[in-house]
Amino acid sequence: MADDLQSLTQALRDFAQARDWEQFHSPKNLAAALSVEAAELLEHFQWLTEAQSRALPEDKRAEIGSEIADVLLYLLQLADKLGIDPVEAAKHKMLANAVKYPVPPPA
Repeated sequence: MADDLQSLTQALRDFAQARDWEQFHSPKNLAAALSVEAAELLEHFQWLTEAQSRALPEDKRAEIGSEIADVLLYLLQLADKLGIDPVEAAKHKMLANAVKYPVPPPA
């Protein structure tokens, strides 16, 4: 999976470079765009019940998939600009969470 993320990150670099968009891809701008895309993802769930959010029709799932892709792509670009390996950062965060939220002992 790490290789997939690396090739996707390179494809994003190439895509932006071919369109001369790198000038707009500062960490601040990418973080803002990421936030907007995350809000667009959330919008799909805004008025759904818990049950409805778990049983989405296929067309709605496709729309949500597109928003998830936008979030992932901006996140990868942001990580790339800051020189952060997102997989390693996630592994470190999971370890920190395991310490912060240990498994409770059996009752």
